[in-house]
Amino acid sequence: MASPDHEERAAPRTWRKPPFIANPLLRYGLLVVLAAYLVWAFGSLPFNWERISEGLPRAARIFGGGFPPTLSRFDLLLTGFTESLQIAILATLLGVLLSVPFAVMAARNVAPLPIYLLGRAVIIVSRSFHPVIVAILFVAAVGFGPLAGILTLTLYSIGFVGKLLAEEIEEIDWGQVEAMRSTGAGYLATLFYAVFPQILPRQVGLSMYQLDSNLRASAVVGIVGAGGIGSTLMNAFGRYDYDFAFAILLVIIAVILASEGVSGWVRKKIW
Repeated sequence: MASPDHEERAAPRTWRKPPFIANPLLRYGLLVVLAAYLVWAFGSLPFNWERISEGLPRAARIFGGGFPPTLSRFDLLLTGFTESLQIAILATLLGVLLSVPFAVMAARNVAPLPIYLLGRAVIIVSRSFHPVIVAILFVAAVGFGPLAGILTLTLYSIGFVGKLLAEEIEEIDWGQVEAMRSTGAGYLATLFYAVFPQILPRQVGLSMYQLDSNLRASAVVGIVGAGGIGSTLMNAFGRYDYDFAFAILLVIIAVILASEGVSGWVRKKIW
């Protein structure tokens, strides 16, 4: 007859992941509150079902008019994409260059408190607004065209790249910094020879990602008049030229897929 100790050893043990909220009353209470909120939100939103039903035939007419797509105005398409590419590249270069000093300012381990607060404030403001909202402001300030798009995406790049670079600087190996300081190196020399070499691979990867992101955003900000292929797309829809508009959309998708592949290949080579 097997002993009790042998039976305990033979019994299988299964591990169960502990719940995120240990208290069952609180856990199920939050689920009930969430369900009640969803019911209230859908019930209070002003859905006009009659208008939605009337819009379905119009949507079918738009999609039907978009097929097959046509490249009859290929010169307009090429001009718009060339402008979008120029906007994305210039905005990425300016944004990445300007994000480096703001990232240093926003890193607590290399900047004094007043400079840190200023750098963080700039990055927070840069990330607080959607690029379309910023594009509307710049279009009102400098007029329609690619300049508004460049300024918009530059500000967008500063907020995104600056935040991630600041976090990268705060996580560097501090031994290299102390080694530089022990030789009597100044602040700038320490940055250039102990801090920047550690964040350079991350900087290159972020730059490639931001270029890819700016290429997508340049098509969006163009809708509000900030240049690029977005303006061409809006004009096509305004003329009810749906087949050309769908051709633009397909080319946008193809270009984004190609840029994703190129940026992924470059990041693999770097890392």
